[in-house]
Amino acid sequence: MMKKGNILIKNAAELVTCSGFKGKKGKSMSDLHIISNGAVVIEEGVIKAVGKTEELLKQYKEEDYKVIDASNKAVLPGFVDSHTHFVFGGYRAEEFSWRLRGDSYMSIMERGGGILSSVRATAEASKEELLKSAIKRLDSMLSFGVTTVEGKSGYGLDYETEIKQLEVMKEADNHHPVDVVSTFMGAHAVLKDYKGREGAFIDFLIEKVMPEVTERKLAEFCDVFCEKNVFSIEDSRKLLTKAKEMGFKVKLHADEIVQLGGAELAAELGAVSADHLLQASDQGIKEMEKAGVVATLLPGTAFSLKEDFARARYMIDNNCAVALATDLNPGSCFTESIPLIFALATLYMGMTTEEAVTALTINGAAAVDKADKIGSIDIGKKGDIIILEFPSYKYIPYHIGVSTVEKVVKNGILVYNR
Repeated sequence: MMKKGNILIKNAAELVTCSGFKGKKGKSMSDLHIISNGAVVIEEGVIKAVGKTEELLKQYKEEDYKVIDASNKAVLPGFVDSHTHFVFGGYRAEEFSWRLRGDSYMSIMERGGGILSSVRATAEASKEELLKSAIKRLDSMLSFGVTTVEGKSGYGLDYETEIKQLEVMKEADNHHPVDVVSTFMGAHAVLKDYKGREGAFIDFLIEKVMPEVTERKLAEFCDVFCEKNVFSIEDSRKLLTKAKEMGFKVKLHADEIVQLGGAELAAELGAVSADHLLQASDQGIKEMEKAGVVATLLPGTAFSLKEDFARARYMIDNNCAVALATDLNPGSCFTESIPLIFALATLYMGMTTEEAVTALTINGAAAVDKADKIGSIDIGKKGDIIILEFPSYKYIPYHIGVSTVEKVVKNGILVYNR
């Protein structure tokens, strides 16, 4: 486990607290609760005080802390990347070239590429190889200001490799500053042996794999690729209903390629989040809002696949809680770039900078059911903080595609400084 420290950050041009203990919906996503000339006190890794610098320095002695002077810099909560597949073997650069010439993602999957290509490579990789590459990716995420990341299995589809992926995530969580929230996603694709027998594959996961995952506490969430030619609404409902009975919290890859009713199913099941949602119906969005399901949008994937973006503006205007995430994976979106996500969200999805900040902080935390612990600069939360090289959060999308993060504090310890 990572150590916890004592830090005092003072003189922030903007202390962007994103204050709150649950996901923010609709118009409230624009309220960042900014304190000018702000300061934060962190003790034993936990935020102790937040306020104006002159006020906090009357109460706390600088000599008792490691002091960071954030003069002319913006200070924000650490980013939460709430949807990734960062543990995998192999790469699919050739498939990217196929897509550039016009081949569809689904057609590539049908001829043995896509997810099944990564399944083969991940099965062949040793646990040590997977951990080494996972740590390298976490290092990169940290440099972009990510302090918590969700990671999914799903490049196994069998007992051994699914468990191996989750074991790697657990070990990475224990040895890296970035916190890892693990999700079991054995239902990511259908093995050839089960083609046309998807229900039998769901039974296999429920009976053979998920009991081991729960017994060893290898994952907090269960996810499913609810999509045409992958897993139907009925199969997805069966899997996630059983997952809830076994103690998992649930998520869905929903309505990415066709309008299947995944958003409606997420609402029906009380999922923590429904992700992708490029084709989500008006009714599905309405039901998600009513059920309190976070809409996690992945603009990097739509961008990479040259698809229309999810309707972020419509969702926010209809009072949804919207989160943003990278969807880092070896196929449809090989990037962990938070600056790219900010640029796409603000330039092409109709989101304001304030909404994008909320989507990657407190709403990202809500998408992994941890808004009471991370995602904002509030007393009692983890001391996860980023310091920008510029005086305002508005520079994040303005400096297009380039990270503005200068320092990262995790649990009250300075873990990144460029």
